[in-house]
Amino acid sequence: MRDRREAARRAALAAGAFLRERFERGFAGEIAEKGRNDFVTAYDTGSEAIIRGILAAAFPGVGLLAEESAAAVAGDSFWIVDPLDGTTNFIHGYQAVAVSIALWERGDVVLGCAYDPLRNELFEAERGGGATLNGAPIRVSNETAIERCLLGTGFPFSAPAHIGPYLGTFRDLFGLCRDIRRAGAAVLDLCHVACGRLDGFWELYLKPWDTAAGALIVREAGGATSDFFGESGFLESGNVVAGPAAIHGRIVEVTRRHFTPAGVAGLATHFIGR
Repeated sequence: MRDRREAARRAALAAGAFLRERFERGFAGEIAEKGRNDFVTAYDTGSEAIIRGILAAAFPGVGLLAEESAAAVAGDSFWIVDPLDGTTNFIHGYQAVAVSIALWERGDVVLGCAYDPLRNELFEAERGGGATLNGAPIRVSNETAIERCLLGTGFPFSAPAHIGPYLGTFRDLFGLCRDIRRAGAAVLDLCHVACGRLDGFWELYLKPWDTAAGALIVREAGGATSDFFGESGFLESGNVVAGPAAIHGRIVEVTRRHFTPAGVAGLATHFIGR
């Protein structure tokens, strides 16, 4: 596993350096729209090419499920990659972008690596091995009272049909917690839960590359992750809740009130079989 962790780290840092240098220049180039408010640029594809090249050279037999070249992936072992989480932020010069790399092996995510190139922060975790930020161990917050919590979320910009229950969830949690943030890069939100900057997080209509690495990092930092109903299938369903156990439970109480399993079934368009 050490060799795979080192390869993921090298790939994340190399892709992050590419993105940081271009971010500092200012965005310039073509923007393609994959879906409503869902964009791809040459920076996304350039970052993915760097990651793919490093991982394929190190482990040529391991497949890759990546956002910009997503296809069905078979086998017991493959990488799950988001080469640029926060593309809209990147386009607008908003400083919340990241590279995310996870390793799926025999039915579960066993390795997660997320790099914030603008803050030079590398979050890493292995299943059963704890989580780190730039090599130092991290833990979720020890908060148990949601009234004192800072929560994170993401808006369902690509799923407008779900805005009603989302706003109901937002309203109820806003009335309970200290405040809510929305930065626009789900893997960073999850990593910020893992290191205690946020006390909890929820979002729907996410893809596996948005959550695979960050969710493992949260769990290895002592937190809990689930779908909106307290179950484990968030990679398949596309909806996720994360936080310390007590806060995670309070958020799930609210998401259960506003959503139904049938209502959010199939939001994730790329199924990862268990």
